[in-house]
Amino acid sequence: MHSNPYPRFAAAITLGLLLSACAPSDPYAETSTTLTDEVLLPAYTQWAEANRRMAASSIAFCADNEELDATRQAFLNAQFAWAGLQPMLVGPMGEGNRAWQVQFWPDKKNLVGRQVTALLKRKPNLTQADIENGSVVLQGLSAYEYVLYDKAVDLTDSATKARYCPLLEAIGEHQQKLAADVLQAWEAEDGMTEQLKEFPNERYADASEAIADILRVQVTALDGLKKKLGAPLGRQTKGHPQPFQAEAWRSDATLGSIDAALAGAQRLWQGADDNGLKALVPKDQQDLASRIEVAYATTRKHLADAMVPFSELIANEAGRERLDALYDDLNTLHRLHQTELARALGVQIGFNAHDGD
Repeated sequence: MHSNPYPRFAAAITLGLLLSACAPSDPYAETSTTLTDEVLLPAYTQWAEANRRMAASSIAFCADNEELDATRQAFLNAQFAWAGLQPMLVGPMGEGNRAWQVQFWPDKKNLVGRQVTALLKRKPNLTQADIENGSVVLQGLSAYEYVLYDKAVDLTDSATKARYCPLLEAIGEHQQKLAADVLQAWEAEDGMTEQLKEFPNERYADASEAIADILRVQVTALDGLKKKLGAPLGRQTKGHPQPFQAEAWRSDATLGSIDAALAGAQRLWQGADDNGLKALVPKDQQDLASRIEVAYATTRKHLADAMVPFSELIANEAGRERLDALYDDLNTLHRLHQTELARALGVQIGFNAHDGD
């Protein structure tokens, strides 16, 4: 009499499932998933919320229901949320010209001021469509900051306020919609969140490609921070300081923006609980992990110590020396990620958007 083969077959399947459940999972996939859930998605959500509040704030201010100080604070919150997102521009935000729509920098020829003035002369009854179809110079935080902070715009004068308010509200609406659209692209079915967690997909063949993408964007942002400090310090202009090439100089949010971007890069490195890129450094290279930890701590401490108005720091020799030391800190961090961390994780960095600047 033949014994029934099915119980053995079923047992074999069950054993196979148990073994696969016990099999060590791909550490790159694990890290990509935890970074997505605990760092990337929360940062995009926070950015979208900061923009929603900035848009609401512009409407309240223009209706005389909010003081200028509160409106400026809502702008700063959006500026710092955006700065913190810079090292995380994987996927939708790094495509098209979306980043330019958020912030126009460097503004070497005061295009922001000139284009805002020209636009309001040409379109005294500005509509949302004028901004949507207009230049990226006018759509983002740089133009919003100009209206709120530039000495040429006196918002305590009711006629001036009435002239500039349609622009303020239109930019607020544009930023809110842009951030909401990007967040939607993250959260949608088969969206960026899924693509960083389930492999293969149309963007990444495997988890190591996703990690490589995250590291490349982080490295580009660290290099970008050197530019944001180097340009006003005059490193591209034979040492002649160019204070008006600083990021967010009108609101004196320059160093705060650099710190927020550094904090974003550090979150990718550390994760929520030492489960970020740091977790992928091989056991025999823990010295590298320690040096990166020290580099972040040192840079952020020097930044915290230098938190006086950027315009004051760059105006005197002692201040410029502190900024130069900070530039060297950023350079160390950038090199550690671009060369040593990339090698440790098996990532080819290649060229980035800042190369050759």
